[in-house]
Amino acid sequence: MYEELKKQTHDAICELLTTAKNVESGDVVVVGCSSSEIGGHKIGSYSSTDIADVVFGEIYTVLNEKGIYLAAQCCEHLNRAIIMEKEAADKFGIEIVNVVPQPKAGGSFATAAYREFNEPVAVEEIHVAKAGLDIGGTLIGMHLKKVVVPVHLSIKQIGEAVVLAARTRPKFIGGERAHYDEMKK
Repeated sequence: MYEELKKQTHDAICELLTTAKNVESGDVVVVGCSSSEIGGHKIGSYSSTDIADVVFGEIYTVLNEKGIYLAAQCCEHLNRAIIMEKEAADKFGIEIVNVVPQPKAGGSFATAAYREFNEPVAVEEIHVAKAGLDIGGTLIGMHLKKVVVPVHLSIKQIGEAVVLAARTRPKFIGGERAHYDEMKK
C-alpha cells in the first residue's frame, strides 16, 4: 500500500511542477493533506502518521531537490495555519505564530512537516504559494497567490483521497486594447 501511495504522490507533485511552469527555486508550494481521506475515511476522523510520513516524505524530497519551499497546511483545528521553514517565512516577511501541530490538532501531514523541517515555524497565512496540491478536500486556496488557475492532473487520487491541484498566474489588467505575454498565462 505505501509503495503505491509513494508513487501516486511522486507522480502528482512532479506533474504539478511540470504543468505549473511558473514555480522556480525559492518559490513556495502549499500542500494540504488528509491522511484520513487517503486511508478511505472521512476527513479528520482517522489521522494516520504512517500515511502522512509517506506522502510528506515524497513531496518534501521532490521540492527540496528543486530548491522549492514546502508550506504544509494544518487542519481546521488550527485554522488551516501553515508549517514552513523559518527561512521561507523570513524571506517573504510572514509573521510567525506559536503552535505545534499534533495528529489530531493540526493533522498528521503538518505534524510530519514540523518534525522533519530544519527550522519549522507556524504562520497563520501566506498568500505567496505559486502552486498547490489539495489531497482530500483540505481547501488550500486561501494560501495561494492571485490569480488561481486549476491544474488537471492525470493523478486523480492518492489512496482514496481526491487530488486537486492549482497554479497561479499574474493578473491580467487593461482593457480590450491590452496585450498579454503568452508565456505567463
